[in-house]
Amino acid sequence: MLRAQRAVPAWLAHPFRWQRLPVPWAAVARGALCAGPLLGAGIATGHPAPGVLTGLGSMLAGVNDRPGTRRTGIVHIGLPALASAFGMLIGASLQTADAGWWIVPALFAVGFVSGAGSVAGPVRSNAGMQMLATTILGAGMPLPGAPWAKALLVLAGFLWLLLLRLVLRSPRPAGGALSGERAAVATVFEALADALGAAGGSGAEPARRRLTAALDRADEALRLRRLTSGLLRRPARTEELLLTERFAAATALCEASVALLWEARPLPSRVAESPRRFADALRTGRSPGRLSAPETSTAARGAFDQALLDAAVAFARREPLSPAPGQPAPDPAVRPAWVTVSGSVLRWTLAAVGGRTRRGRSLFGPAGRDYGLRVAVCIAASAAVALLLRPEHWYWLPATTTFLVKPDLGPLFSRTVNRFAGTVAGVLLFAGAGLVLTGSWWPALVAGAGGALLPFATRHFALQTVAITLMVLSFVYASGATEAAAERVVDTSIACGIVLIVGHLPRLADPRRRVGHRVTSALGSTEEFLRHVLEAEPGADPTRRLALRRTAYRALGEARAAAETAGAELLAARDRNPDWLTVVTAAERIVDAATACAVRLDHGAHRPSVAEAERLCQALSAMADALEDPRREPAAGLQGPDLRPVPDCATLTDVAAELERIRGYAGAS
Repeated sequence: MLRAQRAVPAWLAHPFRWQRLPVPWAAVARGALCAGPLLGAGIATGHPAPGVLTGLGSMLAGVNDRPGTRRTGIVHIGLPALASAFGMLIGASLQTADAGWWIVPALFAVGFVSGAGSVAGPVRSNAGMQMLATTILGAGMPLPGAPWAKALLVLAGFLWLLLLRLVLRSPRPAGGALSGERAAVATVFEALADALGAAGGSGAEPARRRLTAALDRADEALRLRRLTSGLLRRPARTEELLLTERFAAATALCEASVALLWEARPLPSRVAESPRRFADALRTGRSPGRLSAPETSTAARGAFDQALLDAAVAFARREPLSPAPGQPAPDPAVRPAWVTVSGSVLRWTLAAVGGRTRRGRSLFGPAGRDYGLRVAVCIAASAAVALLLRPEHWYWLPATTTFLVKPDLGPLFSRTVNRFAGTVAGVLLFAGAGLVLTGSWWPALVAGAGGALLPFATRHFALQTVAITLMVLSFVYASGATEAAAERVVDTSIACGIVLIVGHLPRLADPRRRVGHRVTSALGSTEEFLRHVLEAEPGADPTRRLALRRTAYRALGEARAAAETAGAELLAARDRNPDWLTVVTAAERIVDAATACAVRLDHGAHRPSVAEAERLCQALSAMADALEDPRREPAAGLQGPDLRPVPDCATLTDVAAELERIRGYAGAS
């Protein structure tokens, strides 16, 4: 069916979207004590350059200072810190060598690597963006010092914020240690309660997606803790194993709940109250108390009540099972220490930054090359224009382009509008502060205010631009360029124009090339999960099934984000591309239906024949293959196996219907 026409186009409405998030007061305090005091220390000692470089490092770290456990914070801040220091080393070396116009091809190369990293996950994408930014600033800002010293000062700024994150954090809950990990698992139970409360209503699917996001965050937090324990060769403590068991119980309860949500009937409030009791138990350390009475009206409700009982048993246990659910038994083989530590470091790094092998996610694949080319061309063009117009202060223009052109940060037109508006607002605020405040110390005060605003500013890109503009202008003013504010508005205007022109070139702006690989990856994960559900032996261990379902949901979440971004682009080229968002929604419903089918099969429902299962899996695989190659016509390969309804299995009939929906929307041109 055709979508209803929106009163305001998505590309025009997107710049005004505002995220509703709680205020991270601990991060606000860290931001206020970060760049401002570092810059102030440099000014007070008569050496502003070190203050500028350490303040720059702390500002970039503040961009990545998001809610999460201490370990996730170290990963999300630490990897971009190393990349930023490396970028400063490259840029400062170019400045020392007086590279001149050789800066343009050098930035093209760094921009290509930065853009290609966008396909590898958000952490490596941020690392690539900040490496490119520090390369530009290191090559352009006239600061004294050796390249290696500048890189170390930038790294010191990151380390200062990491130290503040370890000291200034939210109070530990009454549940005791593992505060961040406990909170992450508690959030899963709360999101599950919200999803059950929304069952049968219009908010059911968004609530289920929020549940998926909560599961992702909890899984990352516990995985990092396990990998850190392996790195330190420290056996897991009792409370860690108990928390792992309770997260496994939460995962099983979520699977049973998906089957319950699939029935799309409103549930009694007491059903949603039970998961919330588990969340309170994790946060307070008390018992969950009485849970809802069991009921066996349907297979899904019976599975939910059984999972609820298993979760209650896991919470009542004071000693962990051996081994922990879903964890392999300890390896009795004795290995050299360096082998153990090296392997742990490698596993920790790969898992932490999203380095798992996924279909279509190679940095050197078609998507990586397209992303890299888009960033490289924009950066090189802006650097060349800047060298022609302002050879003495050329760095602001390509630095602005860096934060605009990254393909995974949102629609290009929306980012451009908000960047310009935020820059103008930041320049005006900075100029006003210069008129009101006196002395040499006031840039440090403005930088501190910008740092305090930065964690709150994640709600909107324009507000984030205001905070960053205030801080960068403070650094520039302290380094000696006292008349640079007005030039920044002109340079930002030029950068926005370059990005809008270059970023909308036909090859670089094709959503099929930028979204197709994520949708293909998601369909591949969906097909793998569906095949496992339909081919698994009765009574098989559900651990593998749960892992495949988590992988499918995670890939679908990434594909949805990419599809929503592409749908809000100024030139979405919908006439030549599938309806990506509808394809992703249908794939999400296939995973939900397959989950419901798995629960019903566990409770004795009719098991489809091998031919029926293979027919559905082949259809989904054929659709993924048809979307994989961006040079192929969208409709090619979509005329796959026949999709007749599956007898005696309502959920698989729904799977067939969603497959037909994907075929219709993906093949439309």
